[in-house]
Amino acid sequence: MPENVNRQWVLKSRPDGMPTEADFDLVDSPIPSPEHGQVLIKSLWNSMDPYMRGRITSSPIGGVIESEAVGRVMESRLDGFRAGDIVRGRIGWQEYGLLDVTSAYAVNPDYGPISTSIGVLGMPGLTAYFGLLDVCEPKPGDTVVVSSASGAVGAVVGQIAKIGGCRVVGIAGSDEKVSYCVDELGFDAGINYKKEDVSKALGVTAPDGVDCYFDNVGGPITEAVLEHLAMYSRTVICGRISEYNEDTPSMGPRILRYLHSTRSRIQGFTVNQYPAQFEDGRAQLARWVKSGEIKYREDIVEGFENCPKAFIGQLGGANFGKLLIKVSD
Repeated sequence: MPENVNRQWVLKSRPDGMPTEADFDLVDSPIPSPEHGQVLIKSLWNSMDPYMRGRITSSPIGGVIESEAVGRVMESRLDGFRAGDIVRGRIGWQEYGLLDVTSAYAVNPDYGPISTSIGVLGMPGLTAYFGLLDVCEPKPGDTVVVSSASGAVGAVVGQIAKIGGCRVVGIAGSDEKVSYCVDELGFDAGINYKKEDVSKALGVTAPDGVDCYFDNVGGPITEAVLEHLAMYSRTVICGRISEYNEDTPSMGPRILRYLHSTRSRIQGFTVNQYPAQFEDGRAQLARWVKSGEIKYREDIVEGFENCPKAFIGQLGGANFGKLLIKVSD
């Protein structure tokens, strides 16, 4: 690669529905130099997450696609950081980026491989941790249902619920993913929504109703789960991947009757509500990972040039586990 070249993926055109590779453009720019209070990061791993589809809707044409990465400090003009440090931050889809005191976060190498800092010990893991424990408030013996159960968030949700003494039912999109949730992660039951009628399957796997529902997908799957709410149940709306490519909201059934008759609560959630508690949550997740109580799976795509293809595949459910782009060694 020529010296002083920073490859960047930028938004070429606004997607109409599902993005295509033609909506992105790979461009070269000079590697930026940090000013006072900044660090220059070389990306090692780039995080691919469904929420990015919503950000693309409002991103400027020609702007670098937003995402989190973990990388190595190449040059520092920021107190507390020096060349060689491992740092995570939102530099987007580019090989080099600048971070400052508000956006550069040191990675603790004692917690695990650096890739986990943007996976099970990063935003996805923390989303599972706070969304389940603080919003869903599961109690021992509760039945917890989680959609996109083999994904970066859902897999951690189910395992934390099991640690807390709950019965866990995972909903996923293939027999392989369902088997992973049940046989490897310890879920009590799984439903393949592409093969099974979710509502009928829940009648068998959650016969006493659903006490906690962790929703990562929205759409028909969520509508089916809401038919089975237990009294005083708690639902957290964390993601709506089935709806992200819709230009206009689809019509769905009226759900208020389910909430009314069961005195249930449904609440929207994003992990950004808990910044002051992130390090406590990360430390607990790291302890569970080290003890083997939480297992994780990474779906690794080699090569920065594959960012758009991997991202589009994720929106269609192609990934299995936390999707990462390996940018460099």
